[in-house]
Amino acid sequence: MAVQVLQNEQRSKLDQNDDVLFYAEPRFVHHLDEAFRGRLTRLYREKIPSCSTVLDLMSSWVSHLPDDVIYDRVIGHGLNEKELVANNRLDSHWVQNFNLNQSIPLKDESIDATLIIAGWQYLQQPEDMAEELLRVTRSKGQVIVAFSNRMFFTKAPQIWRDGDDRDHFSYVSKVLMAQGWPKPEIIAEETRSKGVLGLLGGKGDPFFAVIATKP
Repeated sequence: MAVQVLQNEQRSKLDQNDDVLFYAEPRFVHHLDEAFRGRLTRLYREKIPSCSTVLDLMSSWVSHLPDDVIYDRVIGHGLNEKELVANNRLDSHWVQNFNLNQSIPLKDESIDATLIIAGWQYLQQPEDMAEELLRVTRSKGQVIVAFSNRMFFTKAPQIWRDGDDRDHFSYVSKVLMAQGWPKPEIIAEETRSKGVLGLLGGKGDPFFAVIATKP
């Protein structure tokens, strides 16, 4: 039984329709800018060995993994079948609404690294997800939760809508630790825009990550 962290009202969304309807049409676009995506790929290169079995949760048509690294297996999950089929880094995938069913259909201790990119902010039952992630993760395996300051506002629960960046770090960490994950590593960095804007000091999307490692 997961240890509950949120109050019921903190789970509420402005758009209470089924998430499957919101994601019914594929979005073959990038939701985060090039600077953020480049930093994310560098983080994956640093943290995830090539022999790993990787679980890309709440994924889409791209996983941002380094192109030159071949992993043992990459398993994808999302809410749009067409996006997942278009993701050439995935060896397999499935579609599931985690706000209705938090059970991950994988064996105990079968995953080395789980990626949740710009997705945690839409979970209404994050405690159950954190518990399931602990179950499917091998010893020394990791969960990498990365996000910026963007969201689909009407689909984000109140806990995320009402918080600032620091609150988001605290919230994700608290939920993970409540389910038995050790205190996570926190990364908070500015990024620089690509091209001329970057040369002039322009900022890209800020890069935030919470990284938990199973004992």
